[in-house]
Amino acid sequence: MSTSPPSLPLLVPPSATASAVPAPPLARRPLSSLWTVRAPINRRAYWVLALSGLVLPLLAWAALAAWGGLDPTFMPSPGAVMGKFWTWLTENDLLTDMAISTYRVVAGFVLSAVFALPLGLFIGSFRSVQALLEPLTDFIRYMPAVAFIPLVMLWVGIDEGSKIAIIFIGTFFQMVLMVAEDVRRVPAAQVEAAQTMGANRAELIEKVILPSAKPALLDTLRITMGWAWTYLVVAELVAANSGLGYAILRAQRFLQTDTIFAGIIVIGLIGLATDQLFRLAHRKAFPWLYLKG
Repeated sequence: MSTSPPSLPLLVPPSATASAVPAPPLARRPLSSLWTVRAPINRRAYWVLALSGLVLPLLAWAALAAWGGLDPTFMPSPGAVMGKFWTWLTENDLLTDMAISTYRVVAGFVLSAVFALPLGLFIGSFRSVQALLEPLTDFIRYMPAVAFIPLVMLWVGIDEGSKIAIIFIGTFFQMVLMVAEDVRRVPAAQVEAAQTMGANRAELIEKVILPSAKPALLDTLRITMGWAWTYLVVAELVAANSGLGYAILRAQRFLQTDTIFAGIIVIGLIGLATDQLFRLAHRKAFPWLYLKG
């Protein structure tokens, strides 16, 4: 009578067993997962938190204004600000102010990017260029852009070029150093592997360094676009007669704080929309960075 050999237990590595257990769906994850470091959350939770972060400060502002303990001259209510916004939109040509301010910011930002991207690429790629230009760039970037207004008025004049020049000065030197740092973060192993395969300098920059740094470069452009908007009010100090920054500065002279609040909120909304467009472009250009593991 033949007997079959005893069956041996199937040995499965613990890692394989753990990976075989499906992770709970995002929608069923407990509330504690919201506080897990770098853990994903479902889209519904994300939008609830995002809207709460926007709405709660507005509710607190409305409650503070309704309390009545503050002078409306210094802290207008959200209703007063919305009323001023509507008057500005329908009677005082808000759209024109938005258009001219957006033009100035975009023009200064694009001019900065045209020069900063190649310069930062060379500073990050070649130590000799870094030694030559980075100390000077570090030196100038600590100078406040507003200090250049007298010189800009002498060199450029008081037309649109002067506003664009102030925004350029405020963003260019920061952008150069951030681009150089993005390029330096490209893994040395990639460069060494390409050199082993016979790549020359131009091929290293074109086919290795630049493609690897592109996601970080787009993030740098998104961040510096925000900085460009912060220099708008400074830029419109230079003999401006239109624009959001000019309207805010004019309202300051007459203690029109509702106009100041309305202008600040409009700038914030434009900046938020611009930031979301950059994020969308990043997702479209580099979709593999957003694949869920």
